[in-house]
Amino acid sequence: MIKILFVCHGNICRSTMCESYFTYLVQQRGLSDLFSIASAATNREEIGNPPHYGTVRKLREEGIAVVPHRAVQMTAADYEKYDYLIGMDSANIRNMQRIAGGDPKGKIRKLLSFAGEERDVADPWYTGDFEATYRDTVAGCTALLKLLD
Repeated sequence: MIKILFVCHGNICRSTMCESYFTYLVQQRGLSDLFSIASAATNREEIGNPPHYGTVRKLREEGIAVVPHRAVQMTAADYEKYDYLIGMDSANIRNMQRIAGGDPKGKIRKLLSFAGEERDVADPWYTGDFEATYRDTVAGCTALLKLLD
């Protein structure tokens, strides 16, 4: 079983979009039994809240089910629990490394690095552009599954 944790600042926009989209991808390929997929936040601001309505709306537009979810915070124990801890931007990566106490096993990566890019996934909480976030989600998650499949 490959265990993946998608991480962003609040765990209501980008990481939940990735969790739902990657779940959709593995289901489409009949690989659900091979993966454990979750998401988390680097801070506590949104703990307990459901996915942002913009994330829900965009996924529904694309015909992708939103996984049942309430925001949770990443913990140091998650570093040992997951094989891949995938952040959305450089600030997430720094905070993830702080929470984990470093990254000695090289498990922490930025989403778009799997697609050959080092840029950040823009935070739609600030931009309002859930379409751009979705495009980045598709690019990063598709490349990640190709790597792992």
